[in-house]
Amino acid sequence: MRAVWLREFGGPEVLVPGEAPDPVPGPGQVLVEVAFANTTFVETQFRAGAPGPFRASPPLIPGNGVGGVISVVGPGVDPGLAGQRVVTSTGGSGGYAERVAVDAAAVFPVPEGLALDAAVAVLADGRTATGLIHATAVRPGERVLVEAAAGGVGSLLVQLAKAAGASVVGAAGGKLERVRALGADLAVDYREPDWTSSVGEVDVVFDGVGGEIGTAAFGLLRRGGRMAVYGLAGGSWTEVSEEDAAARGVSLVRSIGSPAEMRAFTESALSEAAVGRLVPVIGQRFPLEKAADAHAAIESRTTIGKTLLVA
Repeated sequence: MRAVWLREFGGPEVLVPGEAPDPVPGPGQVLVEVAFANTTFVETQFRAGAPGPFRASPPLIPGNGVGGVISVVGPGVDPGLAGQRVVTSTGGSGGYAERVAVDAAAVFPVPEGLALDAAVAVLADGRTATGLIHATAVRPGERVLVEAAAGGVGSLLVQLAKAAGASVVGAAGGKLERVRALGADLAVDYREPDWTSSVGEVDVVFDGVGGEIGTAAFGLLRRGGRMAVYGLAGGSWTEVSEEDAAARGVSLVRSIGSPAEMRAFTESALSEAAVGRLVPVIGQRFPLEKAADAHAAIESRTTIGKTLLVA
């Protein structure tokens, strides 16, 4: 089968297309014919060799989220699953390929009426955004700041916060028209040195950028506010301690749920997307063989919303 190999850590060019043996589903597993593979900023960091949630050594096939059709079921799996459209995480590797074998318990049926590419786009980002909204308990009438609002998670957070009745400020590095189109009440460019002056005080911050942007956003929180620190698109985590937060009467959210809760968040995101209440932004698609180009685009900050590989 066709696949993309990571044989050494480095720049996007280390992602090289090639052949790989077809996986065979073992007991309790299914074989998925991949149509779309998710790509994330975290995966670009893993490819570069930076510390992160994935711990593995080359050579390997990267990729942690895919969508496709189950073609083969392994021993002990309901034969009725064959032919179902599903999305699934792979456990951290194997997704940049035509086929992948995963545990049957890890797949999510794609609801009727939801396109497969949209389901892949909300698999990880929808789970994260839903969990963040739940963990921060966004309430009607609150003012919410979403960093990286034009990105995959950020674009969904804007929609979910609005649905919760909040007033939303979307901060992004340009792309402000896109942020407004998502429903943000105010869009600001955090590349501007005085960007916080037009935001004012907020009740909740969703920090997906980190670094100086996250620190500046922390300074906007009212007493009783909440800050969810979940990303470092700017290259480093926001340096805010529990002591800093306590001194200002602010809560920090760094975890969004147990494995069971995360599965429920994923199911909720897929259901909301199926009925059109959550619309993922798929800004760009690349052929599987062009995974290196997809990573380069993500790292250049030129992408909008979700970036998918087409197998």
